[in-house]
Amino acid sequence: MKFNKSSGQVSRLLLVLAIIVLVAVIITFLIMKMATPPPKPPASAEPTVPLPVYEQTLGNIRFVFQSARDRGDTLRASETKNPGSWQKDLTTTERFIMITIGAQNKGKENIAERSWDIENIIDSEGRNFVPLEGYTVDQWLPEQNLCSTLLKPEFDPTPCTKIYEVSKKSTGLKIRVITGKDNTANNFSSKKLDEALIDLIVK
Repeated sequence: MKFNKSSGQVSRLLLVLAIIVLVAVIITFLIMKMATPPPKPPASAEPTVPLPVYEQTLGNIRFVFQSARDRGDTLRASETKNPGSWQKDLTTTERFIMITIGAQNKGKENIAERSWDIENIIDSEGRNFVPLEGYTVDQWLPEQNLCSTLLKPEFDPTPCTKIYEVSKKSTGLKIRVITGKDNTANNFSSKKLDEALIDLIVK
């Protein structure tokens, strides 16, 4: 009788110990789970879209987008600087786009004339559109058109305006800006250049 009683107590004791061990295991598991940082979300398979760039700095020259205007397929003589002159309408099968980029000297010394300029328009397919010659479109360019002029330190951006013939199918337009290395006229004339692209918002 004593043996049976003793056996029952041992069984109960073992059962209590098993329950304690099980509770301890569960508590340990829960603590470890809470301490483990959540898994990182899977990397997106979609490529990131680069943000548009509306200004670039080359050496001490800050180039900044100012405007891009779609002039349609006709530059009208009535909209020239001297309406009623010999100038006739200028037409294209595509579209004329007038671009103005500002150039600002962020340095401490003057940057000489013929040290910088704006160049071709480039579309998303890599097609290049060159600016129209000044004598062809000069009558539609603003009076204060200061491409490649001297830049004084921290003056307001100097506007440079050019007109381009661009395909109607072209999208994602950017313009190339250039300066001679070290912002010098000698490097500019010898084609030792720094260059960058600026995005355009055409209206």
